[in-house]
Amino acid sequence: MDITGVVAAVRGRIMALIWVVRELVGSGFLALLRPDKYARMGLAMYRHGGASPVSGIGLAAARNPNGIAIIDEAGPVTWGELDRRADALAAALAAMPRASTVAVMCRNHRGLVESIAAVSRLGADSVLLNTGFAAPQLADVLERENVDVLIADDEFDGLLGPAVQRLPGLRVVRAWIEDPDADVAGTDSLDGLIEAHWGHRAKRPAKAGRIVLLTSGTTGTPKGARRGGSTDVSSLAAMFERIPWRAGESTVIAAPVFHAWGFGQMAISSTMTCTMIMARRFDPQGTLDLVRKHSATGLAVVPVMLERIIDLPAEVLDARPTPSLRFVTASGSRMRTEALLAFMDRYGDIVYNSYNATEAGLISTATPADMRIAPETAGRPLTGTNVRILDDDDHVLGTDEIGRIVVESNSGFDGYTSGNTKAFAGNHMVSGDVGRIDGNGLLFVVGRDDEMIVSGGENVYPQEVEEVLGAYPGVGEVAVIGVDDEKFGQRLAAYVVRRPGAELGEADLKEHVKAQLAGYKVPREVHFLDELPRNATGKVLKRALGGGPVAGDPEAKVG
Repeated sequence: MDITGVVAAVRGRIMALIWVVRELVGSGFLALLRPDKYARMGLAMYRHGGASPVSGIGLAAARNPNGIAIIDEAGPVTWGELDRRADALAAALAAMPRASTVAVMCRNHRGLVESIAAVSRLGADSVLLNTGFAAPQLADVLERENVDVLIADDEFDGLLGPAVQRLPGLRVVRAWIEDPDADVAGTDSLDGLIEAHWGHRAKRPAKAGRIVLLTSGTTGTPKGARRGGSTDVSSLAAMFERIPWRAGESTVIAAPVFHAWGFGQMAISSTMTCTMIMARRFDPQGTLDLVRKHSATGLAVVPVMLERIIDLPAEVLDARPTPSLRFVTASGSRMRTEALLAFMDRYGDIVYNSYNATEAGLISTATPADMRIAPETAGRPLTGTNVRILDDDDHVLGTDEIGRIVVESNSGFDGYTSGNTKAFAGNHMVSGDVGRIDGNGLLFVVGRDDEMIVSGGENVYPQEVEEVLGAYPGVGEVAVIGVDDEKFGQRLAAYVVRRPGAELGEADLKEHVKAQLAGYKVPREVHFLDELPRNATGKVLKRALGGGPVAGDPEAKVG
């Protein structure tokens, strides 16, 4: 490299550093503190084995010990208290015969947060479990991940039979106890362990523990995606550049924290010393009440939650203005276009819709301005993230050409717990999604690669048909799948939920699609349902449609 190249490279690094510092200072992440607080923050990082996705809890406790960390149904808890509770729980786990892998099956409350922090401080792996699991699926995951300890809310006691039979050494700790009079003989409670080890800490681990997040499993058995620590703050800066987080404010986290998106919002909140407001079950009206009561500036949801909120009767929404709310962050699935626009028309242009993946991490974010132009867009790749659209031979496609979405970033996972990893095209991770990039640089996700069907020799992506059907008056929700067809190989079948009072039939919807899309994209059949099967993060379980297998599917409604 000649001197010109060296100078350019150095200048590029300096400019990148200036950008990171600017974003971190602007968000309040970097702030002038007393020297003793810096010392305490450094000590906390050392004591907990270095950086981890939940390092922010110890840092927040050193930075603002009396600030409110969490407000849940049990009341408020400060950062200092949360930090000490996590230390005590880590000491309790360290005293157990085996606790190298700890699974957590909790709804959104302080017990979930302090459990994750405690396991990390132990240097162990924590596996975050879907609260919608059925008993067989729960047992499968606990056995596959070699779980030693399960921390779970007592409402899941009835699911533990198969797991206990397969894993006789499994130790169960109850987190949130709904029924204090229930028979808990031989079972520990989270509060009991913390009280018994109050004031103690686990031995410093060689490294911070890792987090195992489960993939959604909408097309098969959920896989364990392991995430470790990272000292790279450029990913944080990229998010702050796009979404207006501010240190020390309050955020209602309605998205389930066991899911990658909700977990990320919890991790950012603690890093930013933001008060986390949580409820164990999602309720659209109750969520607005939490925002109002606590003057929250942020709201973290999965898209179906935003849809449920804006679908409330107008008089309910009118009675619950939210003047404090500055941003709503959503991710996890496609959002109904009319619901998104209706929400922004009422509450202002404050919705930021992100396209992320459990494995690839942060990918892109659509700002309100992006979605006013194209409501269905996934936005633009975050700074430091490179997204390409490739054909089947790994050639880069041009503007608006549909192909495989591949991603290069600093926020990818450490691999699956099975030892496998995602496919790569060069340095780019294959996301498993299909999409296109338009002339303005906006990314559009067309659907999953494995959802594409071939009907009469033509490639069809169901999401395109879903978007057209979802815009028809009277349609509340819709899912489209491919089913076997002797003549065409596959045909499209649509499953539709009508809005209350709507009168529409199969012929109406077919004509609507035919007027906007090619004839081979018109569903051959339309079925009307009372509701679509969804998992606990709001994603539609398409394998439960069309007579597909449903045993063990987490069909719980959101919340």
